[in-house]
Amino acid sequence: MDSWVNRRTRTLRHRARRWITGAPGTYLWLAALFVTAVAVHHMSPEFEDEFLRQRSTNIHELTSKPVRVLISSAFWLDGGGWLPYAALYTLFHAPAEHWLGTRRWLGVVAAAHVLATLISQSVLAWAIRHGHAPAGAANTLDVGVSYALAGVVGVLVYRLAPPWRWLYLAVVLVVYATPLLSSVTFTDIGHFTALLIGLGCYPLTRGRPGGPWDPAAWLRTKSGGRLTSRPRP
Repeated sequence: MDSWVNRRTRTLRHRARRWITGAPGTYLWLAALFVTAVAVHHMSPEFEDEFLRQRSTNIHELTSKPVRVLISSAFWLDGGGWLPYAALYTLFHAPAEHWLGTRRWLGVVAAAHVLATLISQSVLAWAIRHGHAPAGAANTLDVGVSYALAGVVGVLVYRLAPPWRWLYLAVVLVVYATPLLSSVTFTDIGHFTALLIGLGCYPLTRGRPGGPWDPAAWLRTKSGGRLTSRPRP
């Protein structure tokens, strides 16, 4: 029994190591977020607010130092813990990086983060000019990694084989479109825009090895072919 447990433990460690090293961008980014999350935890509330605001992709900061805040905002989390992001990165970012390769994955991440930020803040600027939002919204706090995540969620549609692809697409459209039906915020617009950008990254998915992933076929393989349908009597 002990030898079986040891073999199983070594196998799991080997698979975990391969999974992490096969997605270096995902886990280096996650490690950086862990460091910044710890740093924020040790800040006073007043200092934290001002510190993050200077790294925020709001209208004020984008106007004065756009490149700096577009990069720095992707390394700080506004509220919430780090562990949920570790789960989401493992569930979405890592599979996308394994599939697309680091450069193409990074292209999706950058496009979603940058374009969704610029579009959502442009909508907010329009709302301020026309009196639909207060002038103070130009200096709102806007940091985080959710736009990049939404873009990767979108591009993963092409990873799945039909009919799973259409089911997954329907679910993510409901998740990201539902907030737009109530009190719309610029972040809701940004998330939905990032999802559409991810869907628009289809050209980056062409020629990837292995073809679309069929969960049912994968389960049959893992079960040694035992998950087969029986003929009707």
